[in-house]
Amino acid sequence: MASMNVRSGDTVEVITGKDLGKKGKVIVTNPQEGTVIVEGINMVTKHKKPRSAQEQGGKIEREGAIDVSNVALVCPVCGKTTRVNHVLGENGKYVRTCHKCGAIIDAKAEKKAAKKGAKKATTKKSKKAE
Repeated sequence: MASMNVRSGDTVEVITGKDLGKKGKVIVTNPQEGTVIVEGINMVTKHKKPRSAQEQGGKIEREGAIDVSNVALVCPVCGKTTRVNHVLGENGKYVRTCHKCGAIIDAKAEKKAAKKGAKKATTKKSKKAE
């Protein structure tokens, strides 16, 4: 099992192999196998056999799995490939940050948690007012 600092929806750059230097969005992560599937990267041909008279067979192009060690996360703020730091966030949970510029990579998760906290605070205030 590999360390997965990459999540679905992240933009990554391939750092080794036939697609070296290409960037794409992570579609699927598989922590058990330590692989990711990146949009438009590592295209493989799958031969599909028709299973019924109505179904059509043929060759299908689709993305193949890449080992997570062969991709590097691209920081959404500075645009550089970076390692991931884990820093304690405002809500008491660890968030991923860019090693180079220090920007929070999990901005959506941070905003969602802040929104949830604000929502709880407003419901508590409204209950006290009654």
